[in-house]
Amino acid sequence: MNIETQFKQLRLHGMNRSWLALAETRKLHELTFTEGMEVLLQAESDDRDGKRFERLQLNANFRYRASIEELKMDAKRGLDKATVAVFATGEYIPKGEAILICGSTGTGKSFLASALGHHACTQGYRVAYFNVQKLLLKTKMSRIDGSVFKFFEKISKADLLILDDFGLTHLEQQQRIDMLEIIEDRHAKKATIIASQLPVEKWWDVFGDSTLADAFLDRMVHTSYRIELKGESLRKKR
Repeated sequence: MNIETQFKQLRLHGMNRSWLALAETRKLHELTFTEGMEVLLQAESDDRDGKRFERLQLNANFRYRASIEELKMDAKRGLDKATVAVFATGEYIPKGEAILICGSTGTGKSFLASALGHHACTQGYRVAYFNVQKLLLKTKMSRIDGSVFKFFEKISKADLLILDDFGLTHLEQQQRIDMLEIIEDRHAKKATIIASQLPVEKWWDVFGDSTLADAFLDRMVHTSYRIELKGESLRKKR
């Protein structure tokens, strides 16, 4: 049994590709045993990291394929390099902190949220991305088929939950309870990003129930980072 076959049987695909490349370029015999092992192990590590990122990205179901490098940094718009650099470290995720992104239509809220989510995937974090209306519809359907607790548990396990388009419509009573339960499961344990056209000061009105609204805002607002995007719609500029 040759080496290539053993690599394949052991599913060491990164090592196998690196081995073949070294053999084809005739660099295989120029390396010491230690150097060769370092090259092969690094190739395998890179291969597994790449596959994990692809899997995390696919499972997140992002609205946009976006990256931090594509963001338009402009302090006048409410987004500067220093702020993005803080988020790029990813330190807010294990701390279970929240980022609230507000701004009118077309200012880049969803793109920013997607970019931060993609970056979290590159750092190995599990991310879940939802449009709020679709999320609440899914919770309603899962309650009907009896899988609601399993669905909530799945959401709670995401290292970063992104809720997009929050506040487009007022919430019904069960939706208020569902939103509070989702946030309660994550409070001070898992990170959350919420993007909304409404300024945070108007989020209370979305609930229409003072008790639940106070509980939700208490968990989300007081210890969060806030970004308010301003200016003309980027869609119009394009």
